[in-house]
Formats: sequence, structure tokens, C-alpha cells
Amino acid sequence: MMNSESPAGAEVGTALDVNRLRKDFPALRRMVNGHPLVYFDNTAATLKPQSVIDSISRVYSDYPANVHRGIHMLSEEATNAYEEARVKVARFLNAREPDEIVYTLNTTDSINHIAGSWGEANIGPGDEVLVTDMEHHANFVPWQQLCMRKGAKFQVAHVLSSGQLDREDFDSKLNERTKLVACAHVSNVSAVVNPIRELAEQAHRVGAIFVADCAQSVPHMPVDLQALGADFIACSAYKFLAPFGVGILWGRRELLDSMPPYRTGGNMIAEVSREHTRFNVAPHKFEAGTPSIADVIGMGAAIDYLEQWGMQAIYEHEVELSRYMHERLADMPGVRVIGDWFPGKPAIASFHLDYAHPHDVAQFLNEEGVAVRSGLHCAEPLHCALGLSSSTRASLYLYNTHDEIDRMIAAIKTVEEIFA
Repeated sequence: MMNSESPAGAEVGTALDVNRLRKDFPALRRMVNGHPLVYFDNTAATLKPQSVIDSISRVYSDYPANVHRGIHMLSEEATNAYEEARVKVARFLNAREPDEIVYTLNTTDSINHIAGSWGEANIGPGDEVLVTDMEHHANFVPWQQLCMRKGAKFQVAHVLSSGQLDREDFDSKLNERTKLVACAHVSNVSAVVNPIRELAEQAHRVGAIFVADCAQSVPHMPVDLQALGADFIACSAYKFLAPFGVGILWGRRELLDSMPPYRTGGNMIAEVSREHTRFNVAPHKFEAGTPSIADVIGMGAAIDYLEQWGMQAIYEHEVELSRYMHERLADMPGVRVIGDWFPGKPAIASFHLDYAHPHDVAQFLNEEGVAVRSGLHCAEPLHCALGLSSSTRASLYLYNTHDEIDRMIAAIKTVEEIFA
């Protein structure tokens, strides 16, 4: 059954012209071991369209200056493009205002900002933090370590064999001592879509704040922050066509205003004297030092590209790819896919072959030009809960095709012939 935050019930948009858009990605012209590249590692990082690459080149060729405070033309041009990207992010995610958008390095950095600022100021002995077994380590370890530092109790809600959150266990561990709940919007292993608004409302009823890891939802489906119901969200821009080194932290303005800065230094102060420092307002008080300027501007270009095609159309294309990929994998003997199929499931399939180790599978697929990922995918608690030491993960994006799925399936069949 479709979860409440999946947009599958929305009006059907215009179908993607995949053959046309694939021409925008230079990496897709690569040959790998004599085969055209099939890139199925999009959960880790996506390819970059030429427009994003060009936007980065323009920064370094036309206005390679530092942002803010400079009054010369190059600095003003860089600052304008840098802050325009913040406006684009706010529009893309339907934030109430651009100043709710904080630039970070990645999802991990965003969550550490929350833990190191709001968490350090508000979590103490006797308090509880609740996460789930399906979390990426980025949304697990910072909270675990915060609880250890502050003398709070770290609670972990279990998952079912289907990959879904065990709601009974979640409900039993959420109580009046819970001060923060953190949960993935979409699992980076099972592709489960959690009902964030419903879970956030539960958290709010006991006075807790809610942190949503949106690293695997923002790139793949329409996300409306005002409808989502979380208090903070975190995501990585390089997972939606943007350069490496840029992440997004969104927080409700009243929370950001109340929080101390996570890091201090230049570019985040209003006044400094020998006796006192007065910090800038949000979001700038959280952006200490010279930022990754060209990469932030490249993120703005990535959002332009996604909006050109439309997130609903991208979502519908990926859901169809997901259906086809899961059907093909289900027909193969000895293949266990993590998490049950459900309509609207994102295009992530983590699987284990009875007859071959995931690392061997990934290596052999690479010989056939198919790029997948193997290992724990920074989600060791989930693999342990499901009784798996590791898995192979295929994750697709807007430029992938049915034919590429067929190539992966053919390569897996060859693995079966060799190892089974």
C-alpha cells in the first residue's frame, strides 16, 4: 500500500523524454570494460548534466571571488548567484522562506549540525531520543553519540521482515521523555517510504521534535516541507545532480533562531570584540568560513534542470523502472530482495544472491559495465535486523532505462551460471 508521503496519487505529468535527456550527461558516453556504462549507483551519488558542469566552470572563469562583504563586481556577482541558489532550494522544497535553508557539506553534516546545536542545548540526563533500525548511519550515530555524551537514553524502533517500520514497537518507545525523533523519509536500502507527517504528529503530541532524513526522497519525488510536518530535514545535493560538497539543512525558522551556532569563525558573526561576540542571524550563523561557492551555484543549476523536467514526471518514470526491476529480480531463483514490493516503491533494489557474495556480484557486474554498490550501505543495524551481512544495491534515476535493467539481469544470470 502506498505510504502517505508518496506522491503517486498526484495528477499524472508529462512523460520524460529519456532518450533526449540522456544526451545531457557526459558520463553516459563512457565505455566501461568495453561496454556502455550502466550507472545504477544513484543512491550514493548521481551523474551530472552538462548544464551543472558548465555552471561550475562559469564561476571559476567569470567570477571566482569570495561571497558576502565584497563590494567589487566579481564578489557581488558570486554573492548574487550563491544566494539565488538558496531561493531556488526554498522554492524547490516549498520552504516558507529562503532563510530557513542552511548550506552544509552533505546529509551527515546537516544532521551533525542539528545534534551539535539543538541537541547539545536541549538533550540531557533522563531524556530519550528515538530512531529506527532502518536509518543510514548519518541519522543513527550522531544521535547515539549525543545520548552517550548527555546521559540520555538512545531508543531504536525495530523493522519488520517486510522492511517496513514496526509501528507497534515505535509507538511503545515513544513517550513523554522522548525529546527528539529521527527517521528516514525513504530507506536507502529497502526503499520503504515512511509516513513522515503521521510520525511527526505523534512526536509532537509528546513534545518531541522530528528530524527527517530526506537524502533519498528529495532527489526522486516532489517534497513539500510545509506539508511534510518535520521540524528539520537533511539532504545531500550531489544525490540530485549537483556537485559534491553541498548539503541542505532545513529547519523551522523559530528553531533556527533559538539555536547556537555549530561552528564559529568568519562569515557568521555580526560583531566581535575582545569581550564578546554577537552572531549573525540564521542561516548565516550556521555557515562559518568560506563556503563551497561554485558547488552551491552548481546546485542551483541542478534544481533548474530538475524543474525543467518536473519532479512528478521524474517520480513516475522511476516508479515504472522500479516495478520492472523488481519483477525481473522476482523471477530469478536464489535472489532475495530486501523489503516487499509496494505500488509506488522508489527505484532502489537491494538484494542478496544465495550463491555469491555481494562484493563478487558487484565486481562481476562491473566487468559488464554495470555500476552497482555492495556492502552494508551505511545501514548496518538494518542488515543485522534482517539477518544479512551485506547486500548488492541497484539504484536508478531519471536517465536510466528498461534496457539497462535487462543488461543487469543478464549479467546476474551469468553470475548464477558461474557460481551456482
